[in-house]
Amino acid sequence: MKTRQLNVYRGSCAILSDLNVDIPQGKWTSIIGPNGAGKSSLLQAMVGLLKWDGSITIDSVDVSTFSNKDLAKKIAWLDQTLSTPDELSDSLSVYDTAMLGRLPHQGWLHLPSETDHALVQKALQHTDAWHLRHRPLQQLSGGERQRVLLARLLAVDSDILLMDEPLANLDPPHQADFLKWQEDLLAQGKTLVTVLHEIHFALRADYVVMLNKGKLHFQGSSQDPGTHQALIALFNGRIRLEKLGSDWVALPN
Repeated sequence: MKTRQLNVYRGSCAILSDLNVDIPQGKWTSIIGPNGAGKSSLLQAMVGLLKWDGSITIDSVDVSTFSNKDLAKKIAWLDQTLSTPDELSDSLSVYDTAMLGRLPHQGWLHLPSETDHALVQKALQHTDAWHLRHRPLQQLSGGERQRVLLARLLAVDSDILLMDEPLANLDPPHQADFLKWQEDLLAQGKTLVTVLHEIHFALRADYVVMLNKGKLHFQGSSQDPGTHQALIALFNGRIRLEKLGSDWVALPN
């Protein structure tokens, strides 16, 4: 997935400008930046939720040529705002919420197929939410709700998964589970893109894209020393990176 001279707008205001970003296929890319850098806006543009001009391509095919339904099959999307209760009907059960991920694959007024049910069950089991399947969303904690939304994302069974703050409200054991889910998806050849504020998790990705004030600050391998220097500069030297085992962690400077 690539963007070229991408400009993204909210109303008449340009949020991102002249953005040239490369998302490696079959890899995990993390998007990092200060508050207001345009991270969420980039993902929203990729799924057609914001006005943009320039170019966004998947396998050299411009996304503007996809129908809404075909794009929804190609890209699964987790919006950070959906973790708030008002965004979803309180009357929906956990199972029905996860089934929403199968809508791009269903015909008008068609009942879910055996494949739909099998994928929803697998997704809920994968995110440790299967035991919650009969409960309404209004009874769930923030972390439980987030796991259900991640299950809905997985149920789409798309090639590309865009996730805005996927670790929101997750406790440490389920954060660890999330890393395992990423490994499983990568083994299936999926392309993963995450917006993360947790830098130690973001640096577990294969590739890092840094945004600042609506511009591309840097992009490169997460293990490249140049990437680490760019990350420190991104936050004006207010953090430092330290090696902990095989991982990098960010500490206040």
